[in-house]
Amino acid sequence: MATELRPLSTGELVDRAFSLYRTHFALFLGIFALPHLVVFAFQCWGLTLGTTLTGRLIFFSLEAALLSLVVSAASQAATVIAVSQVHLGRPAGVWDSFSRVKGEIVGVIGLSLAVGFLVVLACVALIVPGILLAIRWSLAVPAKVLEGRDVGGAMSRSSQLTKGSRGRIFIIWFLIIVLSVGLSFLLRWPIELAAGVKSLAALQHAPIGYRVAHLVVMFIAQCLVGPLATIAFSLLYYDERVRKEAFDLQLMMQSLDAPALGAAQA
Repeated sequence: MATELRPLSTGELVDRAFSLYRTHFALFLGIFALPHLVVFAFQCWGLTLGTTLTGRLIFFSLEAALLSLVVSAASQAATVIAVSQVHLGRPAGVWDSFSRVKGEIVGVIGLSLAVGFLVVLACVALIVPGILLAIRWSLAVPAKVLEGRDVGGAMSRSSQLTKGSRGRIFIIWFLIIVLSVGLSFLLRWPIELAAGVKSLAALQHAPIGYRVAHLVVMFIAQCLVGPLATIAFSLLYYDERVRKEAFDLQLMMQSLDAPALGAAQA
């Protein structure tokens, strides 16, 4: 059954994102967790490198960052598809969502690199412009995946859709960041307490068992919170299209035209 498409307030949007996540928890958790298991395994292997091979560790960190980028692009693109399917009342599955975006992953990686580089550059120059750019391009991935746009087109489309709604986008980002940091600290704190350290930096020099435990709880935290941002901004993408382009009416007309077209062909 399709979700009613209508303009949503910020509170309604956040509530719908949590409701969608809770109702289809296994779907979204699977989309995020399965590819990130590769990153988790790679990080665990990295712990065996030791702390003395500085050059090798730097090279490993670059490899881990690249792997994380690829995995994040795949899970983010697949989550956008799953949210779209569920939101519009269509069946969705973990493998089906990935199969639908296999041709988009390279483009999403390029988009993530472009947005990330420009946002970081703006933050280095002055923090506020970086935040504004991050907000402005928050809908670039849904635009890329659902409309098949190129990198520049997706960024431009996001700028168009977010115009007039950047205040509530900031609120959504703020809530997600607070939830992510809070859950990470809550899960990490018992490990730091057991290891007898008082900071994350000190934990990196603790015995390997504590460091593995830290990777485990960080993986859990990422899997629990990670899908929420993509779900929320995918819903926001549709909400902005309903507000600016009457997407709800377009969808309704398509659903009315489909039976008539089938009858005419028969």
